[in-house]
Amino acid sequence: MDVAVEEVVRSGINDPGWSRRYIRAAVGMDSFSGAVAIQGVLLVRFALGLAHPVEIALGLAITTAWPLTLALVGGYDRRNIGDGADEYRKVIHSAGILASVVAISAYSTQTSIARSYVMAGIPICALLSLGVRYGLRKRLHHRRRNGECLRRVVAVGHWTSVLDLHAQFSRERHHGMRLVAACVPPDQAGRLPAQVDGFPVLGDFGNVPEVVAAAQADSVAVLACPELDGHALRRLAWQLEDRGTELLVATALMEVAGPRINIRPVAGLALLHVEHPDIKGIRQVVKGVFDRVMATLALVVLLPFMLAIATAIRISSPGPALFRQARVGKHGEEFTVYKFRTMTADAERRKITLRAFDDDGNGVLFKLRNDPRVTPLGSWLRRYSLDELTQLINVVKGEMSLVGPRPPLPEEVEQYGTDVRRRLLVKPGMTGLWQVSGRSDLTWEESVRLDLRYVENWSLTLDVLILWKTWSAVVGGRGAY
Repeated sequence: MDVAVEEVVRSGINDPGWSRRYIRAAVGMDSFSGAVAIQGVLLVRFALGLAHPVEIALGLAITTAWPLTLALVGGYDRRNIGDGADEYRKVIHSAGILASVVAISAYSTQTSIARSYVMAGIPICALLSLGVRYGLRKRLHHRRRNGECLRRVVAVGHWTSVLDLHAQFSRERHHGMRLVAACVPPDQAGRLPAQVDGFPVLGDFGNVPEVVAAAQADSVAVLACPELDGHALRRLAWQLEDRGTELLVATALMEVAGPRINIRPVAGLALLHVEHPDIKGIRQVVKGVFDRVMATLALVVLLPFMLAIATAIRISSPGPALFRQARVGKHGEEFTVYKFRTMTADAERRKITLRAFDDDGNGVLFKLRNDPRVTPLGSWLRRYSLDELTQLINVVKGEMSLVGPRPPLPEEVEQYGTDVRRRLLVKPGMTGLWQVSGRSDLTWEESVRLDLRYVENWSLTLDVLILWKTWSAVVGGRGAY
């Protein structure tokens, strides 16, 4: 075990001060953003001859209050480092609080000098901070992909759950979690495996604190298992308290997250209350209106470009410019999807003979990395997802959404199990978590997991984030074939 511990420490030591430097950089850049925004408002006011001496003092107060307000709402919490949604939400929340305080103070004192700050200064300040956070986050993700700025995690649970956690950490390295050791129960002979999937097993459930100390871990991830009940977890939390080690507890509800989960005390017990997914009601109506309005605007703007693509397809290869195919939508209803043709005109007939060469499928999806049916122009269109622009028509018709699960073929749906059919509870989307997480490079299990995560945790904010991330995924051309 001593040799294994030495290997763990030697191979995984990260600079322990990276999180402090990240927070200091965030504080400095937020302060700079506040100063730029407020000074910009003052310069405009001075140029127009509208400035008042009191405004200078108020501007300095707001500049100072901006990073303090962010700190108050948890904008510099180490647990949120690198998590874009949480960081952005804190910035917006801070802007709302600061604007409200300034507006209420101005109303109470019957002064109008604060209107420029409420209407322009603080919103600009928030936008600049959002841009700064985005840049810091992207730089952090780049370093994490290079093996830097990672949290060292000890996984505690049965080895199958540990393997699943390790696979997910390895797949999504930008989250900054690195599994350095595991604590698993011994087998029937009382023996522990030397390692699991390349990382060492340094103990069982009884000596987790010793393993954490030996591996110099930052966090402990406890996976769902009957041996670690409430009493065992409480004792473990007490043991980790002195070291300041973060305790993470994974529930059995792996794909349920965010606002659907609340902890409520009932009869002295802390019970996890899980809301049902929002797949009906007014929020779905709002989503439908948002989809159709945005799709209509996009069609108007992109129409000349789409006509140019259609012309190029007709010139480059014989056959129609559009490809029509039956897909399955919400509640299992079939509809016709529109795509720019990227294959030869006889592609469907040739598909039968090519199934024997399926190198990326899994029995449900048919995926061929070097599909001979794809035309040269079609390969370029697929790389940047331009062939899917015509699906905006399906969105306007209400058959698809801008964001949602991948639209499946009828023969794929015939092979769905009960769990996978939950994908059909919402409209399929032009993009989704599958699009921004790897596209065709994903396995069948990974794409299903992402689609179910979207169905379970849908929100309009999540849709906007996915649409934003789609740009980088499409421009990079990763996983498209």
